[in-house]
Amino acid sequence: MLIISNPVNSTVPITAEVFKSRGVYNPKKLFGVTTLDVVRASRFISQLKNTDPANENITVVGGHSGATIVPLLSQSGYELQGAERDEYIKRVQFGGDEVVQAKGGAGSATLSMAMAGARFAESLLKAAQGQKNVVEPTFVDSPLYKDQGVPYFASQVTLGANGVEEIHPVGKLTEFEQGLLEVCLKDLKTNIEKGEKWAKENP
Repeated sequence: MLIISNPVNSTVPITAEVFKSRGVYNPKKLFGVTTLDVVRASRFISQLKNTDPANENITVVGGHSGATIVPLLSQSGYELQGAERDEYIKRVQFGGDEVVQAKGGAGSATLSMAMAGARFAESLLKAAQGQKNVVEPTFVDSPLYKDQGVPYFASQVTLGANGVEEIHPVGKLTEFEQGLLEVCLKDLKTNIEKGEKWAKENP
């Protein structure tokens, strides 16, 4: 099942708890779609560096709202500093707010979200049909930070015929990115706990 998980990180944990209560939970087949964050991160860096956004693929990990969205520029060979870096991070984390403001509060990023969802669904179908090395970022039941009370996390995931085939580690981070990740994990833990609590109180 694909969950359009922005801007509420609690939606995937809620769905997981519902499935668990019915005895049908399969962690390999529940995905929070976070592709839009990668699309935005790649587009915004292309604007700064005057490159083709189609050739950019910025790794984004964490969650799918606000400070839980962590773009890892260093893994794509880019380095921003000072105000430029801060503005870039803000745009990636709160890009949806720009759209809402541009529409005067009358709508959100519907088309880009639809495109991102379609891209992930297409990748999942390719993997289901046997294509190898299909990798997409997605918010899943993950072991990466489970020991810190964060059982769901978005990172690069290899997709296979049965869903999640391999969950990739976050990889090497700069000191700045590590700081972003620490904030992310704190917020994500709260979001997940809130979703799990709600699901248990509303069976």
